[in-house]
Amino acid sequence: MMVKIKMTTPLVEMDGDEMTRVLWRMIKEELLKPFLDLKTEYYDLGLKHRDETNDQVTVDSALAVKKYKVAVKCATITPNAARVAEYDLKEMWKSPNGTIRAILDGTVFRTPIIVKGIEPCVKNWKKPITIARHAYGDVYKGTEMKIPGAGRAELVYTAADGTEARELIHTFDGPGIVQGMHNISASIESFARSCFEYALDVKQDLWFAAKDTISKKYDHTFKDIFQEIYEKEYQKKFEEAGIIYFYTLIDDAVARVMKSEGGYIWACKNYDGDVMSDMISSAFGSLAMMTSVLVSPDGYYEYEAAHGTVQRHYYKYLEGQETSTNSVATIFAWSGALRKRGELDGNHELMQFADALEKATITTIENGSMTKDLAIITTLENPTVLNSEDFIKAIAGKLQELLEE
Repeated sequence: MMVKIKMTTPLVEMDGDEMTRVLWRMIKEELLKPFLDLKTEYYDLGLKHRDETNDQVTVDSALAVKKYKVAVKCATITPNAARVAEYDLKEMWKSPNGTIRAILDGTVFRTPIIVKGIEPCVKNWKKPITIARHAYGDVYKGTEMKIPGAGRAELVYTAADGTEARELIHTFDGPGIVQGMHNISASIESFARSCFEYALDVKQDLWFAAKDTISKKYDHTFKDIFQEIYEKEYQKKFEEAGIIYFYTLIDDAVARVMKSEGGYIWACKNYDGDVMSDMISSAFGSLAMMTSVLVSPDGYYEYEAAHGTVQRHYYKYLEGQETSTNSVATIFAWSGALRKRGELDGNHELMQFADALEKATITTIENGSMTKDLAIITTLENPTVLNSEDFIKAIAGKLQELLEE
């Protein structure tokens, strides 16, 4: 029997929903517990339990990250009206990711996982493109209202001294909808500094894109804060590192991205980053082939899978049907969190295990064994299509070999 690698400090473990919750259990049983003395502080962020706790468990899990500094999170459901009915929820709870990001005030960095034989759809992409996604506010903290009929909707700001400022949103002559969203300068400043620091760390150019020509106050504030911090704190450092920062419109950025070779960081507002990270990951191969980490300026790290809960596969699983669900992003969430835990604790064995886990995962795919989503796009000849469990077990076999070398 191999001596299990010890952990001195727990990870915050945030369990999730549907098929990813099933994979989560498999990963722990096949890839972690046989090799690690795994220590976690567990929080069940499954939708039912969030409903039972009035979503307090989500807040508690985020506060635990402030204590332990490193977390790993499974994919979770953000309920819509259909989910409220399906799960008989008390209310339409907000995105758990949005709640956690707001509490930790960090930036989400998402990077495709590059594997030989899985070629990008955009043929000129030679290097990964990292999406830096602001992790606070916008539509994720939005307030919405259905307008029943004719009337006037306004934005109203009441200052501490009671004075008011008003802006007309729209004069309705019939039913409609309205949404109010916000951000705060302190969070935008943290976002900017996180992006500049990350760019210097990986020595890659940084782009920031928004739509200040249309959103002349909201998006323009983002642009101004980035520029001010860059000029005051980072311009000289960027020049010395031989990298550049520039701002461009979001539509221009999309055009540039498609013609580029990659190898840079693309910073986006919250929703833009959500959409563009899915586009980047899908174009590089699969939504399940992307790392995602929330980095807080206070030194907190939350690793997660960038994709959803794979609802369709989960329903097949419940019916007893075989699924071939890609678990790579979830595995890399665990490896990223374990590596950071090892780094913060000075636990080199744990860091080496995380490296070995990622190598075993990539090698398994490059040797031709993979899930169906990769098999249909790989350039490798005659790939072996494995079901969800057998893919994880194949990685476990390779991991065992690497750890015994």
